[in-house]
Amino acid sequence: MAISTHSPEPGIAVVTVDAPPVNALSVKGWFALASAVTDAGRDPGTHVVVLRAEGRGFNAGVDIKEIQRDPGYGALIGANEGCAAAFSAVYDCAVPVIAAVQGFCLGGGVGLAGNADVVVASEDATFGLPEVDRGALGAATHLARLVPQHLMRALYYTASTITAAQLHHHGSVYAVVPREDLDETALGVARQIAAKDTRVIRAAKQAINGIDVQPVHRSYRFEQGFTFELNLAGVSDGARQEFLDGKGK
Repeated sequence: MAISTHSPEPGIAVVTVDAPPVNALSVKGWFALASAVTDAGRDPGTHVVVLRAEGRGFNAGVDIKEIQRDPGYGALIGANEGCAAAFSAVYDCAVPVIAAVQGFCLGGGVGLAGNADVVVASEDATFGLPEVDRGALGAATHLARLVPQHLMRALYYTASTITAAQLHHHGSVYAVVPREDLDETALGVARQIAAKDTRVIRAAKQAINGIDVQPVHRSYRFEQGFTFELNLAGVSDGARQEFLDGKGK
């Protein structure tokens, strides 16, 4: 698993997730991602951050195997805290964050994209929350930033996915392009932002967050309270194991 940061052009920091086979992050991975995004934004030379991933998909959420290996609740608590830290790092980053999404964007991936300032996606990108099939809850907060309320509920209850083209229709995905053009498209948007006075853009990021109608930090943690209840009730462990055994949806 690797979280790396490089600067292909002045003012642009690119944070890349590379955690084969599906970019499902461990507890350590989520915190490493949070640190990478935060550090990039704190660098005065950074005007904009691009968050991207290698491989078949953008992000498949948490590492369920890690949670199942833990006889207690440490890995579960760590995964939830790590996700909260990474989602917050994107939202609170001092500069705008552009999410470049390809393939599957599931669970925690929706948390990252939903908290980004701009989302660009490849034509094969799909977004969804399989949480209810895993005996858990979470990231409805962030899905609600991508689709209207009633569609969010339908997608959440059914664990269905929605395409990048559909999200473009709703205005939450800025551009949908062939996969081979995804990185260049994200960099193209980044260049436009990087060319602005970073003092103004940094102030704008704070101002926009300040007028946000949704308290993203508090609402996500509220959701996770019910995830912990489901775990204590014994519901979640069986659902996760069925998934790992190939019996889950």
